[in-house]
Amino acid sequence: MKPGSNSNSVTVSPALLAEIHAAAEEERRAPSEVMKEAIERYLENRRLQRLYAYGEERARSLGLTEADIPRLIAEARQERR
Repeated sequence: MKPGSNSNSVTVSPALLAEIHAAAEEERRAPSEVMKEAIERYLENRRLQRLYAYGEERARSLGLTEADIPRLIAEARQERR
């Protein structure tokens, strides 16, 4: 689906749809709310994964390792004072 298109339909397998309905009923929510929340969480997770990947690549390009983190935090805190 292209951004800006008028279609809001999503194909969901019958088994997944049954799980969505069961979860919605258990939580006394509309199935559409459960699906909306799941999509929002997926997209937020995707954004975080991209950010982590960027950070890892940046650290690699600078030659930093996990062992450098405490020193870098201490240096940053010193600079703020």
